[in-house]
Amino acid sequence: MDLLAILPAFLLAVLLISASPGPAMALILRRAALRGTRAAVPTVLGLEAGLYLWALAAGAGLAALVAASETAYTVLRVVGAAVLLWLGLRAWWAAWRDGGRAAPEPSRRHSARGAFVEGLVVQLANPKAAVFMFAFYPQFVPRDGPVLAWTAGLAALQVVVETGLYLGFAAAVGRASGWFRRPRVRRRLEAVSGTVLVGLGLRVAATTR
Repeated sequence: MDLLAILPAFLLAVLLISASPGPAMALILRRAALRGTRAAVPTVLGLEAGLYLWALAAGAGLAALVAASETAYTVLRVVGAAVLLWLGLRAWWAAWRDGGRAAPEPSRRHSARGAFVEGLVVQLANPKAAVFMFAFYPQFVPRDGPVLAWTAGLAALQVVVETGLYLGFAAAVGRASGWFRRPRVRRRLEAVSGTVLVGLGLRVAATTR
């Protein structure tokens, strides 16, 4: 399989998938709007680290196990739904706490670590990521070649593309972070983002495959 021949189709698919609304976009939007562009970087890196780990799992055949095993899929589905619901409820609480006034800022180091872990957990607890990797990557990986090496290389390319896209999105949102941090606007943003995350969590919980 010629890498140059499959590259345009792969990149187009990655761009379309990355731009689709979902938990990643919701997390980045909330983080960049309320904390600024720089604060959204750890969230993006956490999401992409989770994506790369799922890609390696797909190359090693582990994602196929999750896709085929009803028990493994159900466990991930429940965990993923719980994580999204917790994030949504936390956003709702922040919307009503102190009438929407800005909460005390955590230390930069603690905040960055928490944002990275949050993005990583959301990505790893997403069963759709496992199924997606199992269905998507075999189309671009030669069966007679080093599957894990090809998968790792393509995943690295996807991570680079998505990171650039998400950081650009975070930068665009972050430019208006001062406006988003106004108490009334912040309260509404927390309420909306909480509703989106809860809705995504309920959708994950209700979806079997």
